[in-house]
Amino acid sequence: MKTENKEILLRMENIEKTFPGVRALDDVSLTVRAGTVHALMGENGAGKSTLMKCLFGVYGKDSGKIYLEGREVSFRNSKDALENGVAMVHQELNQALKRSVMDNMWLGRFPKISRFLPLTSEKKMYDSTKKLFDYLGIAIDPETIMGTLSVSRRQMVEIAKAVSYDSKIIVFDEPTSSLTDKETEQLFRIIAMLRDRGCGIIYISHKMEEILKISDEITIMRDGKHVKTVSAKEITMDEIIRLMVGRELTNRYPSKSHEIGREWLHVENLSSQYANLRDVSFTARKGEIVGVAGLDGSGRTELLENIFGISARRNGTITLDGREVKNKNPRESIKNGFALLTEERRATGIFGILDIRENTVISSLGRYMAGPFLSKKRMTEHTKWSIDAMRIKTPSQETKIRTLSGGNQQKVILGRWLLTEPDILLLDEPTRGIDVGAKYEIYQLILELAAKGKTVIMVSSEMPELLGVCDRIIVMSGGRKAGEVDAKTTTQEEIMSLATKYA
Repeated sequence: MKTENKEILLRMENIEKTFPGVRALDDVSLTVRAGTVHALMGENGAGKSTLMKCLFGVYGKDSGKIYLEGREVSFRNSKDALENGVAMVHQELNQALKRSVMDNMWLGRFPKISRFLPLTSEKKMYDSTKKLFDYLGIAIDPETIMGTLSVSRRQMVEIAKAVSYDSKIIVFDEPTSSLTDKETEQLFRIIAMLRDRGCGIIYISHKMEEILKISDEITIMRDGKHVKTVSAKEITMDEIIRLMVGRELTNRYPSKSHEIGREWLHVENLSSQYANLRDVSFTARKGEIVGVAGLDGSGRTELLENIFGISARRNGTITLDGREVKNKNPRESIKNGFALLTEERRATGIFGILDIRENTVISSLGRYMAGPFLSKKRMTEHTKWSIDAMRIKTPSQETKIRTLSGGNQQKVILGRWLLTEPDILLLDEPTRGIDVGAKYEIYQLILELAAKGKTVIMVSSEMPELLGVCDRIIVMSGGRKAGEVDAKTTTQEEIMSLATKYA
């Protein structure tokens, strides 16, 4: 059956939403049909997540109408949306980390022992969670404490939770941003099951390969406006990029022209006291971009956190320009010229209640002291530089960072670290959740830093990104270094073979 002949589940007509200083949605319409995957694409700040939050009851729309199965709806909150058959897997996880997986699954709707005894039934919770996980192929014990799981496994729990509502419409907002390749394939199988069941899937992602792989229709947004809706079979990747960014983007990775200098950083026999990291040694040169590849849990993040002094070190030495540095904690690491952009920007990157200016200067406050006071003029000047250099979309410097899109939050954090003028820049998934145009800008910035003699060590789950940006790639497996490869001559197959060496 052709897509256009399928039953319309959802219609959003002429939706508008304005925040102070910015028009986030300008007359946007969207139609989703039963048994289809409808992709929603656009640059960071294009309005994708805002549109979905208006649907889900997180934001109240200023004008426009929403119809679910032909009935006009306007959800007061997310609970109202869930009860009416609309579920959403958010890009930023918001879970009770000290509670069990099954507690998180049934939060707000705990099953009772009986109608006459309103006490929570732990057995019903466990059995229902186990049955759903078995159906979806998720190998997680329901009694596991949520905070002990990796980000990717927590994401799979959130996906299962959305499925558990037996919803008519399920929104996936960047669901694979923290998933491994294996988990991504598992998610696609789940989506296929939901599509066969007649669900309407709204899928937001910046990964064009997966969009073209699983979507039936694609709607592209730019600057809060609807640009085009088209069949996924009738559009190319280059056309999607052009519509998203409003210009041609012929190369996904900038050309390299930086020169690699002398040995600058030497890490020897680095092991973590508690995390999965054992006897890792490597060197990095001035002006070199060193990638770190590996499967989820391979020790990639643990390596950067240990170098930066976040996790306790059992043994090993770090030498910078011939001088040993201890890096016992982040404060000491910053003084020694190290900077770390963390994997989870919401949990460990941004200060959500603070504005953009405060988030930008917070790691280098000593530079802005004028006597006993902070110089607002200098902070404003440097924040303006960061906003311009990172092309951050924001109404003003006083805007709360939590109101920005995920990609723009990432740019603020990167600008923050650049103001510390580091010698060693440690980047953990620097382009996660960022659109193709903004990715290109960050790649350019990384290459510019390398051209200035900075050493960049970059973790990424996207192998094409590592091959396109890095000079050399270290491959981690089972907490150990499995090998090193030259980015110019290696292949994805060789990297994957090393990544499974100790797994």
